[in-house]
Amino acid sequence: MKKVKVAYAITDKPMTYQDENGEAQGYDVDVMRIVDEKLEDYEFEFIGTTNDDLLIGVEQGKYDVGIKNVFYTDERAQKYIFPEEFLGLSSTGLVLKKENEHIKDLADFAAANMKLAPIAANNAQYTVVEEYNEANPDNPVNLIAGDEFIVDVVQWVNEGRADGGIYIEAQYNNLVLSPEGPYHNLKDEVVYNEFTVIKTWPLFNKNQQELADAYDEVMKEIKETDALRELSVKHYGKDLFEVLDSVTR
Repeated sequence: MKKVKVAYAITDKPMTYQDENGEAQGYDVDVMRIVDEKLEDYEFEFIGTTNDDLLIGVEQGKYDVGIKNVFYTDERAQKYIFPEEFLGLSSTGLVLKKENEHIKDLADFAAANMKLAPIAANNAQYTVVEEYNEANPDNPVNLIAGDEFIVDVVQWVNEGRADGGIYIEAQYNNLVLSPEGPYHNLKDEVVYNEFTVIKTWPLFNKNQQELADAYDEVMKEIKETDALRELSVKHYGKDLFEVLDSVTR
C-alpha cells in the first residue's frame, strides 16, 4: 500500500477546508476520497495547509498531490502534472456593490473603468483576467498584482477600496449569503455576478506520473456515475455539471 500525501487548503470552504474537529472537508476532498476508495494500491493522507504552502510543497515533493479549487495555467503546467481528467467545476464572477449590479462581466467592468481588487500573480484568478486582457486589448481591465495570495475581496468592495473583485460563487455563498457567514450583514450591500464556469484540477508532483495515471483511470469511472453531480449539489447548492458543455476553460 503506497501512502499518498494529499495537501488541501484549510480556508477555502466549501471547496477545501478544515472543520471544527480538524478533519478535511469540502468538494475536492470528497472527490479525492472516492478516488482513494477506488485505488486499492494507494492510501491517501489529507494534510491541511495554506494556499502558498500547498503550491510550494507539491512542487518540491513535500506533498504528492494538492487540492484547492485549482485552475489550469500554462505556468503551473511547467511545475506540476495536470492529469487528463478534471476534478470539478467552479463558478467564477465579480463581487460588486449593489448599485453596480448591472456590471455583468469583465468587458462591462473594463468599459466602466472600474478598479479591481489586487490578485496575487500566482493565483490563477490573475491569469483569468490576464487572458481576458490579451483577447481584448482595446478594453482591458486594470489588473494589479497583489502581495497576498488572497485579498479580502468582500471587505475591499464594501469599503470602496475597489469597485469589484474576482470571486468564487461557493465562497461568496458561504461568507455572505449563509446566515452564519462573517459578511452576512452585507448581503444587501454587495452582489455576485457569475461571468464564467471553470474546470478545476488536482495538482500532482512532477515525480507522481504513475499516481496521476491511476487517478485518471478511476476518475473516468467516477464520471460515468452521478457522484460528482451529487457532490456539486451537496457543497455548492447546484449541479454545475449542467453547464459543462459550455465550459471552455
